[in-house]
Amino acid sequence: MVSPDRRAGGAPPTRRAPRPSSVQLKFVMAASGAVMFGYLVVHMIGNLKIFLGPEALDTYAEWLRTAGAPALPEQTVLWAVRVALLVAVAGHIAAAAVLARRASRARPVRYAHRSGVPGSYTARTMRWGGVIIALFVAYHILDLTTGTLNPHGVPGDVYANVVADFAPQRWYVTLFYVLAVVALALHLRHGLWSGLQSLGRTRGANVATLKAISTGTAVVLAVGFLAVPLAVTSGLVG
Repeated sequence: MVSPDRRAGGAPPTRRAPRPSSVQLKFVMAASGAVMFGYLVVHMIGNLKIFLGPEALDTYAEWLRTAGAPALPEQTVLWAVRVALLVAVAGHIAAAAVLARRASRARPVRYAHRSGVPGSYTARTMRWGGVIIALFVAYHILDLTTGTLNPHGVPGDVYANVVADFAPQRWYVTLFYVLAVVALALHLRHGLWSGLQSLGRTRGANVATLKAISTGTAVVLAVGFLAVPLAVTSGLVG
């Protein structure tokens, strides 16, 4: 049988590209989250070199810029990491936005009063935490990557830049850093737990153990990142 569009001489209906399923989007979130988690671990370890002295931290920073040389131009590996991280962040945000929109459409009726709903609290925490983290990343790049907002801001003089950044009189910078790291830890804890749920590893007696792993990992990263600014602000490093 010929379709009505064919009989009328019209063009055949266009086919829409298949939309990614929720399972696929959750996989994107998990994969991109794993990339960002790996970056955070390496970044934290690098930051802690400040406790070994100026030479150790500045040498490490120089190695990051020259890794792969002379086979590759300087900063090639560093920029490859940055691009991969940017792709991971973009994919993570895009997948999260689509999943949130689908969840909202699946619940078209809004209740006048919903008290004590863990899901809504978690969603708000993740949403505002994401905003704080995004603002911090933008500031962090302008501060310690480009040196634009850093009071010292000398390229390659990483130790001095960090000490100048978290000096006691700049306590508000340290406070913002602490707030961002706490938001990151909460975001990471929920992300790890959600990832484990997606992998189907939250059945039976493993639930308490996996919750402890998610919380413990987030706490370790938070302590590792906060150790540097708090040490500088308190005068232990300087």
